[in-house]
Amino acid sequence: MAGSSATREKGAETDDWAVSWVDSRLVSLILGSLGVLLAATLLQVSFGAYPLTLSEAWRTVFDPQVIFHVGVWRAFLLGGEIPDWLTAQQLIVWNIRLPRILVGILVGANLAISGAIFQIVTRNELASPYILGISDGAGLVVLLTLTMFSGLVSWLPVLAAAGGAFAFLLVYAIAWKNGTSPIRLVLAGVIVGSVFGSVQRALFFFIDDLGIAMAAQTWLSGSLLGTDWEQVRIALPFTILALVLALAVTRQLDILLLGEKTARSLGMSVERVRFLVAGIAILSTAAAIAVAGLVSFVGLIVPHMVRNIVGGDTKRLLVGCLFVGPALLVGADVGARLALNPVQLPVGIITGLIGGPYFLYLMRKQENMGEI
Repeated sequence: MAGSSATREKGAETDDWAVSWVDSRLVSLILGSLGVLLAATLLQVSFGAYPLTLSEAWRTVFDPQVIFHVGVWRAFLLGGEIPDWLTAQQLIVWNIRLPRILVGILVGANLAISGAIFQIVTRNELASPYILGISDGAGLVVLLTLTMFSGLVSWLPVLAAAGGAFAFLLVYAIAWKNGTSPIRLVLAGVIVGSVFGSVQRALFFFIDDLGIAMAAQTWLSGSLLGTDWEQVRIALPFTILALVLALAVTRQLDILLLGEKTARSLGMSVERVRFLVAGIAILSTAAAIAVAGLVSFVGLIVPHMVRNIVGGDTKRLLVGCLFVGPALLVGADVGARLALNPVQLPVGIITGLIGGPYFLYLMRKQENMGEI
């Protein structure tokens, strides 16, 4: 009986620990993000050359005949033949409009998670894939692939990850002087990003096809226009891998937040852990850039928004980013599509218009920005 009681007590303690990081603020944030995402999804599905009412959009998106049909998902996720029994309305919603939303969800989650990781790894609240030059490094490789090595398109996330990793190593090498500091990392990121951005613009002088040049320019602005299930298939496996790895290293991230001296005193190999965790963020960034281009500010402002609501606990922060990032990006894409209808703006323009003022607000609100 004593052993049984001890076992039950130990199990109860384990259960308490497993849910201790979930609180009302996080639940409210998740529910609010899901509400925004659902509203944006219905708006995105409703508008177009084939208009739908909100009730028609709701019924089509949540049509059990489609949702629970294995053949439909096999066609969408594995690239098989689409069943011929789907109606025109179902095809428009599920084969044209919903993939754009799903890509937005994947990209928003990836950028938000990677931004949070970079801010923790560098202990710098100004850090993000865009500001640290990782986006420009990955973007340069993707642009080279699209314009000169189109046969390697299926390897875009891997190639983008290699470009992002090279950029991160370069930033770290430039910033290193008996250690690094938040401001040195940001300045090094600006330098690397500027150089890689200049090379990207130079590539346009070697593109003879106007169509390719226009597509590349749209990609550099960050856009979900024209995305379909192929982009979902490219990004989804890398996204799942990056998110699982990110959630698996939350303890290490919490220790890194304590500072290098404390982390070393606890037996952590700081530089090794830092680079391994940064590799997760680079993979996440690459998966987003490969399918949507250079979408700015999401990786910078979403972790700030989530941290202000749920606090600095790493697990809460990452889970919050996992929901707020998609809500922000899909909502911004609705604005990009409807703001100047029928002209569709790249979503990167909208996130820039949102992120710039929010970043200025942070600068005005906080006296000391930089090290976390």
